[in-house]
Amino acid sequence: MISARRHIERHRTDRIGWLRAAVLGANDGIVSTASLLVGVAAASASAQSILVTGIAGLVAGAMSMAAGEYVSVHSQADTEKADLAREKMELEIDPVSERHELTAIYVARGLEPALAQQVAQQLMAHDALGAHARDELGISDQFSARPIQAALASAASFAVGAVLPLMVTALSGQKNMIFWVAGTSLIFLASLGAVAAKVGGANPALGAWRVSFWGALAMAITAGVGALFGTAV
Repeated sequence: MISARRHIERHRTDRIGWLRAAVLGANDGIVSTASLLVGVAAASASAQSILVTGIAGLVAGAMSMAAGEYVSVHSQADTEKADLAREKMELEIDPVSERHELTAIYVARGLEPALAQQVAQQLMAHDALGAHARDELGISDQFSARPIQAALASAASFAVGAVLPLMVTALSGQKNMIFWVAGTSLIFLASLGAVAAKVGGANPALGAWRVSFWGALAMAITAGVGALFGTAV
């Protein structure tokens, strides 16, 4: 007698929504705040002015991330609702054609026509709208848009990321502030990229290199602009 064992699989696709928002927010928080601090410091501003500028950048950036993510994801949610409403109406008007449409989808995926028709009939008998939402429209509860969740995750992660270079600024002396902020921020970015890649199942080294490169480029350009305007004033 063969014993039945429950086969448990762990996939990473359920992390896509929150992981994307969290990584994007933290990365933006580190890069934008560190670049801002380095740029202002390169312009020979006072330590107090640099710190106040960084705090203002944190607040403004977090609110901007929250608003942008909310609007973006809410637009996606509105589109999904409109598509579901239209699909529900089509199911009420012409369920036979909708069943044929679902059958054709399963045939295209490799099922025999007779089996595809049987699967379509059974799924539509159980949950017609859910079957069409998932297999025709690509909408599921797992990947549905959640505007408030995305906005809060982005704002919180941005603030956490921005706090890191701010803490370095507050603890380092003004003379070596640029080097301390830039150096530690690159370490923070590399760690973030590696962890995010690891959680997502990608190559940690590649993730660390990717975010570090763009972070270094952003800080270098901002420092150059700050130094240029600082000497011009």
